[in-house]
Amino acid sequence: MPIYSMTGYASAQTELTSDTANSPALRLGLEIRSVNSRFLDLTFKMPEELRQHEAAMRELVSKHLKRGKVEVRANIESTADTSFAEPTPTLLQRLLGLQEIVHAHLPKANGLSVADVLRLATAQSAAPADIGPAVLKLAQTTLTQLSDAREREGARLAQTLLERVGQLRALADQAAPLVPQLVEQQRLRFLERWRDAMALAEGATLPEAAQDRALTEATAFAIRIDVAEELTRLASHLDEIANLLNNPKAEGVGKRLDFLIQELHREANTLGSKSSTLEMTRISVDMKVLIEQLREQVQNLE
Repeated sequence: MPIYSMTGYASAQTELTSDTANSPALRLGLEIRSVNSRFLDLTFKMPEELRQHEAAMRELVSKHLKRGKVEVRANIESTADTSFAEPTPTLLQRLLGLQEIVHAHLPKANGLSVADVLRLATAQSAAPADIGPAVLKLAQTTLTQLSDAREREGARLAQTLLERVGQLRALADQAAPLVPQLVEQQRLRFLERWRDAMALAEGATLPEAAQDRALTEATAFAIRIDVAEELTRLASHLDEIANLLNNPKAEGVGKRLDFLIQELHREANTLGSKSSTLEMTRISVDMKVLIEQLREQVQNLE
């Protein structure tokens, strides 16, 4: 199963077949754009003559998309030289009759202007009687294009994420050998401090109790700064992220990756809190920067 980005755009058009010879040639246009969102958020912007098909389109979109803020725009336009349909005598007579009825109840109401008549004539012939199948067919075509665009973007995002995972592994490899060196340095430092504190003469033997106390302090220090467990968990999370990116087998990859990113951030924070050298602090900071970059990219995945 491919990885999909929640960011994408697609548009398509189709010619509408008119039921009458006098009706102008019409074109149905549809465009769908989507950005990232925690849930599926659908918005439809379409003329009134297409509003009755919104429920069917909403159901169709929901079958294809699981997450994202999605905007669907539809429009109908004339392909003739003029965007106005020529009013028929029947329509003109009907509008005149309706105007007289309105004036009978509302004498001060404004009369119809030429622009009003042209607009009503165009709206009256704006769409064939039944364009439901054409609308859904065009929606299916547009959704297919959108899915292809989101898949291409998802593949690029996955490659970027894998590169960040590799950089995090390299930082973890730098941190691993630092801990034994720090423990040994601290052990020697404790022993030296005890020698100074007891003001031992040169060549004298350090009392066994003092040595034991120094080693105990060094051991406690080693426990406090030991990050082996954090590095092990971090490596496990990175393995799982790489596995999801390379072999996505189910929907909702983005949500699972988002959880793993939170776990990575927790381990990096612990690594920084246990740091006792500038080098370990630098590694922790670099990890947090990469993890934040991962988080921003993962939020775009479906």
